[in-house]
Amino acid sequence: MNITEKVSYIKGLAEGLSLDESTKEGKLLSAIIDVLDDMAHQVEEIDMDLSDLTDVVSDIDDAVADIEDDFYGDECDDDECGCGCEDDDLYEITCPKCNNSITVDFDVIAAGGILCPNCGEPLEFDLSALEDEEDE
Repeated sequence: MNITEKVSYIKGLAEGLSLDESTKEGKLLSAIIDVLDDMAHQVEEIDMDLSDLTDVVSDIDDAVADIEDDFYGDECDDDECGCGCEDDDLYEITCPKCNNSITVDFDVIAAGGILCPNCGEPLEFDLSALEDEEDE
């Protein structure tokens, strides 16, 4: 039984008691029942609006998830996900100026350098030692 039905039941009880609305008590009970009826209808409208809003938010959430999938693809942060992302060689580098540690992949190192994301210090990478080892 919802709130509106409960208030209707109370109204029926009040009518069955034949409340005399000419008395102070009768006027008070009648006014309380009227307020309860108004409140029950407003709560019912709020519940319907909330249900509609929940549906809209769910649709928006699904759309954002689809956009994220399209934009980011199958990227993930889990090393044990089984998607092959753990096969990428990652290197941790510490900036000599701010001591901030950053993680980069080989492509960043192969590019020769980047700016520290924390302090902006240029970080340069020299791969000539690796090339010399490959020649031997």
